[in-house]
Amino acid sequence: MKLKKILNITLFLVVICAGFTSHAQTNRETLEKKRLELSNEIKRINNLRSTNKQKEKSVLTQVEDLSQQIKSTENLIKVTNQQANLLTQEINTNTRKISTLRKELEKLKEDYARMVERSYKSKSQQSRVMFLLSSESFLQAYKRLQYMKQYTNYRKQQGEQIKSRAEDLQRLNSTLASQKEDKEKLIAENRKTRQQLEENRKSQQALMATINQKEGQFAAQIKQRQREINKIDQQIDEMIRASIAKANEESGSTSRDVFKLTPAAKALAADFARNKGQLPWPVKTGVVTMQFGEHPHPIVKTARINNNGVNIDTDTGGKARAVFNGTVSEVQVLKGANKAVMVRHGDYITIYDNLDKVYVKKGDVVSTEQEIGEVATNRSTGKTTLHFLIFKNTQKMNPADWVYQM
Repeated sequence: MKLKKILNITLFLVVICAGFTSHAQTNRETLEKKRLELSNEIKRINNLRSTNKQKEKSVLTQVEDLSQQIKSTENLIKVTNQQANLLTQEINTNTRKISTLRKELEKLKEDYARMVERSYKSKSQQSRVMFLLSSESFLQAYKRLQYMKQYTNYRKQQGEQIKSRAEDLQRLNSTLASQKEDKEKLIAENRKTRQQLEENRKSQQALMATINQKEGQFAAQIKQRQREINKIDQQIDEMIRASIAKANEESGSTSRDVFKLTPAAKALAADFARNKGQLPWPVKTGVVTMQFGEHPHPIVKTARINNNGVNIDTDTGGKARAVFNGTVSEVQVLKGANKAVMVRHGDYITIYDNLDKVYVKKGDVVSTEQEIGEVATNRSTGKTTLHFLIFKNTQKMNPADWVYQM
């Protein structure tokens, strides 16, 4: 029947739209989570900048903080634009769905009215009896009786379908109004964020002018800082080699470069390797402020910096967390870097450096995301920074390749 065909088409469209809505909902939730993370990150950096200004700290530190805030603000604008664009797509889709539903609802009502009218004209008991008695055989009479029952049930179903479509239309109208309101809020927020971005860029330009005038002086500061980093890296290298040598003593190996693995250690290392790119962050919330490897300084381009791991700024009192199951093989105090915890995962090693407090001891078995210590806060800069490193034996590895979306 024509009415049944319309309903089938409508049902198909509803299923397709439902799938799109579910996918869009997932994307929207992901973007909203990212937007909130960036907003909190900007707030934390802004608080840190305010603290540094009160302490009248170095121009270089202020510019580094400001550059990080500008980068985060640019990302926030990008994410907010993505959210607004997604909402625009959803609004357009829902507008089309509403238009389609209205047309189909009108068509359903028209066809239903004609069906009711025909039913009314032939509803007398005499007409029904004659319809049955005029059958040429008992089988035909039985089929006509079944048809009359099916027709009655069909009328009831169509009435319910019309009611359901009307409710769908009402819900879509409500959703559309909410989506338009959300989009306006995002646009207003983005406008405000852009104004803040422009103010930060002006402040950055003013501070950069000071740095450019004394570039040699600031380059010397960076070189001194790099020398301090190199000393810490040397202590970490010695700690790793000593740990390997001690672990190998039991098996009779004298190697200080490569762990001699038991079958269980091999299995753990293989499991660690399979999770490459999926490891959790070593802090609950944080932002990478110094990346792995050698590269030009982000502010003073003539100076170069090198990092065997990554530096992650986190909240004051932030906790370092194990990124994978393993055993604590070393807990040491490093000169210039507070306390460090070394966790072994077969022949892979993760190191959590610059801890003020340590919650584990050597020999402890730790699980993924278990808190192992509190990250220290630098009294002069106000920054709470974790130095996080990954090694395979003595070979340093880029944590960004291992940690999810670092």
